[in-house]
Amino acid sequence: MKKSLFVALVTLIAVSCGTSDPKMRLEKLMAEREKLDAQISELRRQLIGTDTSMLLPVISVGITEMQPREFKSYIEVQGKVDADENTEAVPQTAGVVEAIYVKEGDRVSKGQLLAELDTRVMRQSLEELKVQLDYATQLYNKQKALWDKNIGSEVQYLTAKNQKEALERRAATLKDQIDMAKIKAPVAGTVESVPFKVGQMISPGVPGSSIRVINMHSAKVVAELSEKYAPLIKTGAEVLVQIPDLGTQVQSQIRFASRFIDPNNRTFRVEAGLSSASTEYRANMIVVLKINDYTHPRAFTLPLNVVQKSASGDIVWIASPQDNRYVATTRKVEVGKVYEGWAEIVHGLEAGDRVITSGYSGLKDGQPVKF
Repeated sequence: MKKSLFVALVTLIAVSCGTSDPKMRLEKLMAEREKLDAQISELRRQLIGTDTSMLLPVISVGITEMQPREFKSYIEVQGKVDADENTEAVPQTAGVVEAIYVKEGDRVSKGQLLAELDTRVMRQSLEELKVQLDYATQLYNKQKALWDKNIGSEVQYLTAKNQKEALERRAATLKDQIDMAKIKAPVAGTVESVPFKVGQMISPGVPGSSIRVINMHSAKVVAELSEKYAPLIKTGAEVLVQIPDLGTQVQSQIRFASRFIDPNNRTFRVEAGLSSASTEYRANMIVVLKINDYTHPRAFTLPLNVVQKSASGDIVWIASPQDNRYVATTRKVEVGKVYEGWAEIVHGLEAGDRVITSGYSGLKDGQPVKF
């Protein structure tokens, strides 16, 4: 009796120890899971027949419904601020500076006298010439009065007339020479520099011999573009002018696109006007020009990273309706212009297409999606 009880107790302990072994429990559970997975797959096949997409899990995605919108691309180039009326008032003759009538910062009007060269010798010559001209004029008037009465010879009359006219021409030449010694403002604006002083010798074409006058109320921006952009840039093209130093952006238009390619650097010049409302423009201030080179008023656009590469070309993922659900399908597309991370889709999409723009990584063709 005691022996039978002992055997039963040992058997119970052995069984108890065997079921508490983690390895054996794991193997048992794995076997049970495989059996359940097989049963689940069989039931799914029975429910959906040959539609294997139902076997794929439903993925949450983000979509963008395609609608045409305006797409623009721009060429960016660095330029500078200038003025239509940024000129130098220069002497028309060489001489010593006798007087300066303005200083830097003065507002001047067009034609205003800015400085004057020494013309004392010419003025003295003009005074002497006036005396001679007065005498010649009186002599001519008397000869003419006699000639009108048929008194005297024609030679005397013509000699008096010629002498008078010759002195008049000499006087006019001297006046022009005296006027050439006056430096006048070619435009209305602000005096920016007066590089010479009274008593200094200046001459046309010599550096430091001119007074700069700028009118920034007619400001503009200028830039040099590579010749490869020549077919794209036309007069009237939209321009966004960014002025970093002022922290502003101004909208303008190309008002001049040169038809001359500089042979030295293979560039051509473009100009755009600036609004006269601001008075803070400075000549040679750095600007960034964004020149519109392409516009499509009704384009389909997508972020460039949404367009995937495949063996057949560029594709995007579409959420396509199927029965009472949506599934992911690929659509071949053709990309046109690309600007700032956005791609123009020229072929492959239609209005209303639901393009998957997030959550598309790892998708399989025909996989159910929700959004």
